Amino acid sequence: MTDTVVSAGLTVEQWDDKFFTEYLTENRFASEMGTNEANIIQVKEKLSKAPGDRINFALVNRLKRAAILGRNSLEGAEEDMTSRSFEVVVGKRRNGVRISETDEQFSAIGLREAAKVVLKDWSLKDTEKLIVQAMASINGVNYGAQTEAEKDAWIVDNADRVLFGTATAGYTDHSADLLLLDATADKLTAAAISQMKFKASVTANPKVRPIRSEANGRHYYMLYTDPRCFRDLKTDTTITQAQREVNLEMENNRLFKGGDLLWDGVIIKEIPEMFDELGAALAGKGTAGAHVGCAFLCGAQAIGVAYAKRWQSRTQDWDYGDKRGVAIEAIYGVGKMSFGSHATVDRNDLKDHGMVTGYFGTVN
Repeated sequence: MTDTVVSAGLTVEQWDDKFFTEYLTENRFASEMGTNEANIIQVKEKLSKAPGDRINFALVNRLKRAAILGRNSLEGAEEDMTSRSFEVVVGKRRNGVRISETDEQFSAIGLREAAKVVLKDWSLKDTEKLIVQAMASINGVNYGAQTEAEKDAWIVDNADRVLFGTATAGYTDHSADLLLLDATADKLTAAAISQMKFKASVTANPKVRPIRSEANGRHYYMLYTDPRCFRDLKTDTTITQAQREVNLEMENNRLFKGGDLLWDGVIIKEIPEMFDELGAALAGKGTAGAHVGCAFLCGAQAIGVAYAKRWQSRTQDWDYGDKRGVAIEAIYGVGKMSFGSHATVDRNDLKDHGMVTGYFGTVN
């Protein structure tokens, strides 16, 4: 009698599928990621089935004109359904580990399983880092890599979706506006969050769409904050009082995770990676050398993630088979969705589509 042996290729494929599923469900931004336009982080995989180095995300602007009434003719008076586009460029990203035959022999699990935890943790952190970099980016360039003129042009185009501390005036000079921030009056507070929400839902043009919770049908914005700003916010008595009243709602909603806060329809999440990625670039940029922290209020389609190839594993042997390595690799890209606001040119005068950016004074 001959035993049936599961093919190695099928086993690897199942491992890769499980790895990718766990990767999607365990990363810090998992509850906000999805494939449709209602998600904060919209994921597309079109390139996994076709060649190419970028994926386009389309925006069709909402219709604004008043209704044609009564017997008035609609023919010839149709409204222009203006469309815009944004692209995310993909690239290969990978990492790996090497294990000797002796160590593999001593291990109770296979090579891939032995490396799975560390490789998955690395892939999660890689994606989280790219998402944070995208949030802080200015017109597709990582924060701090732009010229002052480029930063100034960005805040002029995005003046309806940028906030510097407690200031309410228009912004034209990025570095000068940062210099107005101090670590006392310009901290992240409940009032500042409400002001960011007002910008997103009322004064922004186009408005930032909130996301809808499947648990209770309510609409929320998501605020991702520097850990120093989050620490400052927790000392706000308005916030501490509010949390006593919303604990049950938070426990029954998948959008919330342990330690999150809720205020005025905004879920506030602490993102430690913001300090790692932005702390040095904004250190001492406030008044009298005060440090500056970021907070990003996000609605639908704030970030785009494009996959040309999901995370997959590879193995290789060295030293006459004594050393075996396993690697993971993916071809993907992450970008903050920014659509042109120019009257005729698609990608001129870019506006951050699903986000209001806040800069606040803080201390280390």
